[in-house]
Order: sequence, then C-alpha cells, then structure tokens
Amino acid sequence: MATQHTHDLTRRATAEGVGTAFLVAIVVGSGIYAQRLSPHNVGLQLLENSIATGAGLVALILAFGPVSGAHFNPVVTMADRILGGTTNRDAGVYIVVQVIGACVGAMVANLMFDLPAVTLSTHHRSSSGVLLGEVVATFGLILVILGVVRSGRSSAAAFAVGGYIAAAYWFTSSTSFANPAVTIGRSLTNTFAGIAPSSVPGFIAAQIVGALAAVALGHYLNPDIPAADLIMPHDVTES
Repeated sequence: MATQHTHDLTRRATAEGVGTAFLVAIVVGSGIYAQRLSPHNVGLQLLENSIATGAGLVALILAFGPVSGAHFNPVVTMADRILGGTTNRDAGVYIVVQVIGACVGAMVANLMFDLPAVTLSTHHRSSSGVLLGEVVATFGLILVILGVVRSGRSSAAAFAVGGYIAAAYWFTSSTSFANPAVTIGRSLTNTFAGIAPSSVPGFIAAQIVGALAAVALGHYLNPDIPAADLIMPHDVTES
C-alpha cells in the first residue's frame, strides 16, 4: 500500500513540476517576446503577457488537473493542507517540485530567446502599494478557487482561474504573481517578467498573508462544509 502511494505521489509530483515549469516558461517567454514585438509600448507588452498567461494557465490546468489537481502554486497547496485535502508529506513534495519546476521554466524561457540560462533580475518591486497588490491578488485567487469548487462547478475552475489571473494582471499594482514558486522562478530572468531577488521575500510574505485570509473567509462563508470539500480534489483542477 505504501509503495502504491509513493508511486502515485511520484506521478502527481511529476505533473506538478512539469506544469509549473510550463507556467513560468509561458509567463517569462511571453514577456520577452512582448518586449521584442512592442519595444516602445509597455501597456501592449502587459496585454500580450497577460493574454498568454491566462490562456496558458487554462490549458495547463485542463491537462494536468486530472493527475495532480494542477496546483502549480505553493499557497494553493498550503490552502489544500490547511483544509484537510492533503498530507504534510504530499504538500511538502508538491512545494519542492513546484519551486524546482518554476526555476527550470524560467531558465528554459531565457534559453529559448538566446539569453543566458540565469540572469538575475534587477526589477525591484518592493513598495507598500505593490505588496498590498500581491496580498489582494493572492486573496482573490484562493477565493475564486474555493468559490468555484464550493459551487460544484470544479470543471469550470480552469477558466475561472485563467480568467482571474489575466484580469489581475491589470487591476493589481503587482501584476498578480500570486504564487511563491513563480516569484522565485521569475527572479532568474532580467526581462519583462522579472523580479529582483531582494524583492522575493516580501512578495512571498504578502502571498501567504493573502492566502491565509482567503482560507479563513472561505471557511467562514461555508461553515457547514467539511474542510476537505473546500479545495479541489485531484480529479479536477486548479492554478
């Protein structure tokens, strides 16, 4: 039984790592291409980046959701653990492979555009307004996931999450990273989507605060629902 669980966890962890790598490659790669296609129009660059990210996220969730739940995000995994949907061991493995996948995705994106595999970003994102934007972005992401699942429409989660992230690029001051693994990966590219390594701890702290607040509100709004039912099971989806 233990061997079967280990094999299943390995399969799910592989899906999480590969999915997160693709997610970051989409974010970073589309950002690089947007800069090259529209070098003098930052607004158009953001539009191109947000459309690619939202669309790619929908595709990745649909592809990997049936295998691992398609978290691709340590705060989603954290929420899953808090709400009883996974174990400490599985959550720990997920988070490790998500971070590794994110770093690999950023490096692959750099290499695809003939850049060094690692170019540490110099784009500082540390103002109080930007950090508040990350709290709001992550709070909204977790609430969207919980709300869609609670409504019994888990099959629509891919579109809800992809749509939310695309929109949050525009209404949050941080352009909605909302993902610690993606944040770490994006520190490895000194391009449009990059974030300076010194700004990463603040972003991750803001993301954790936003996620915890969303879990608390989600549980408050649905007090009669078993905790594990508030997060997506592995046979559906998520961001």
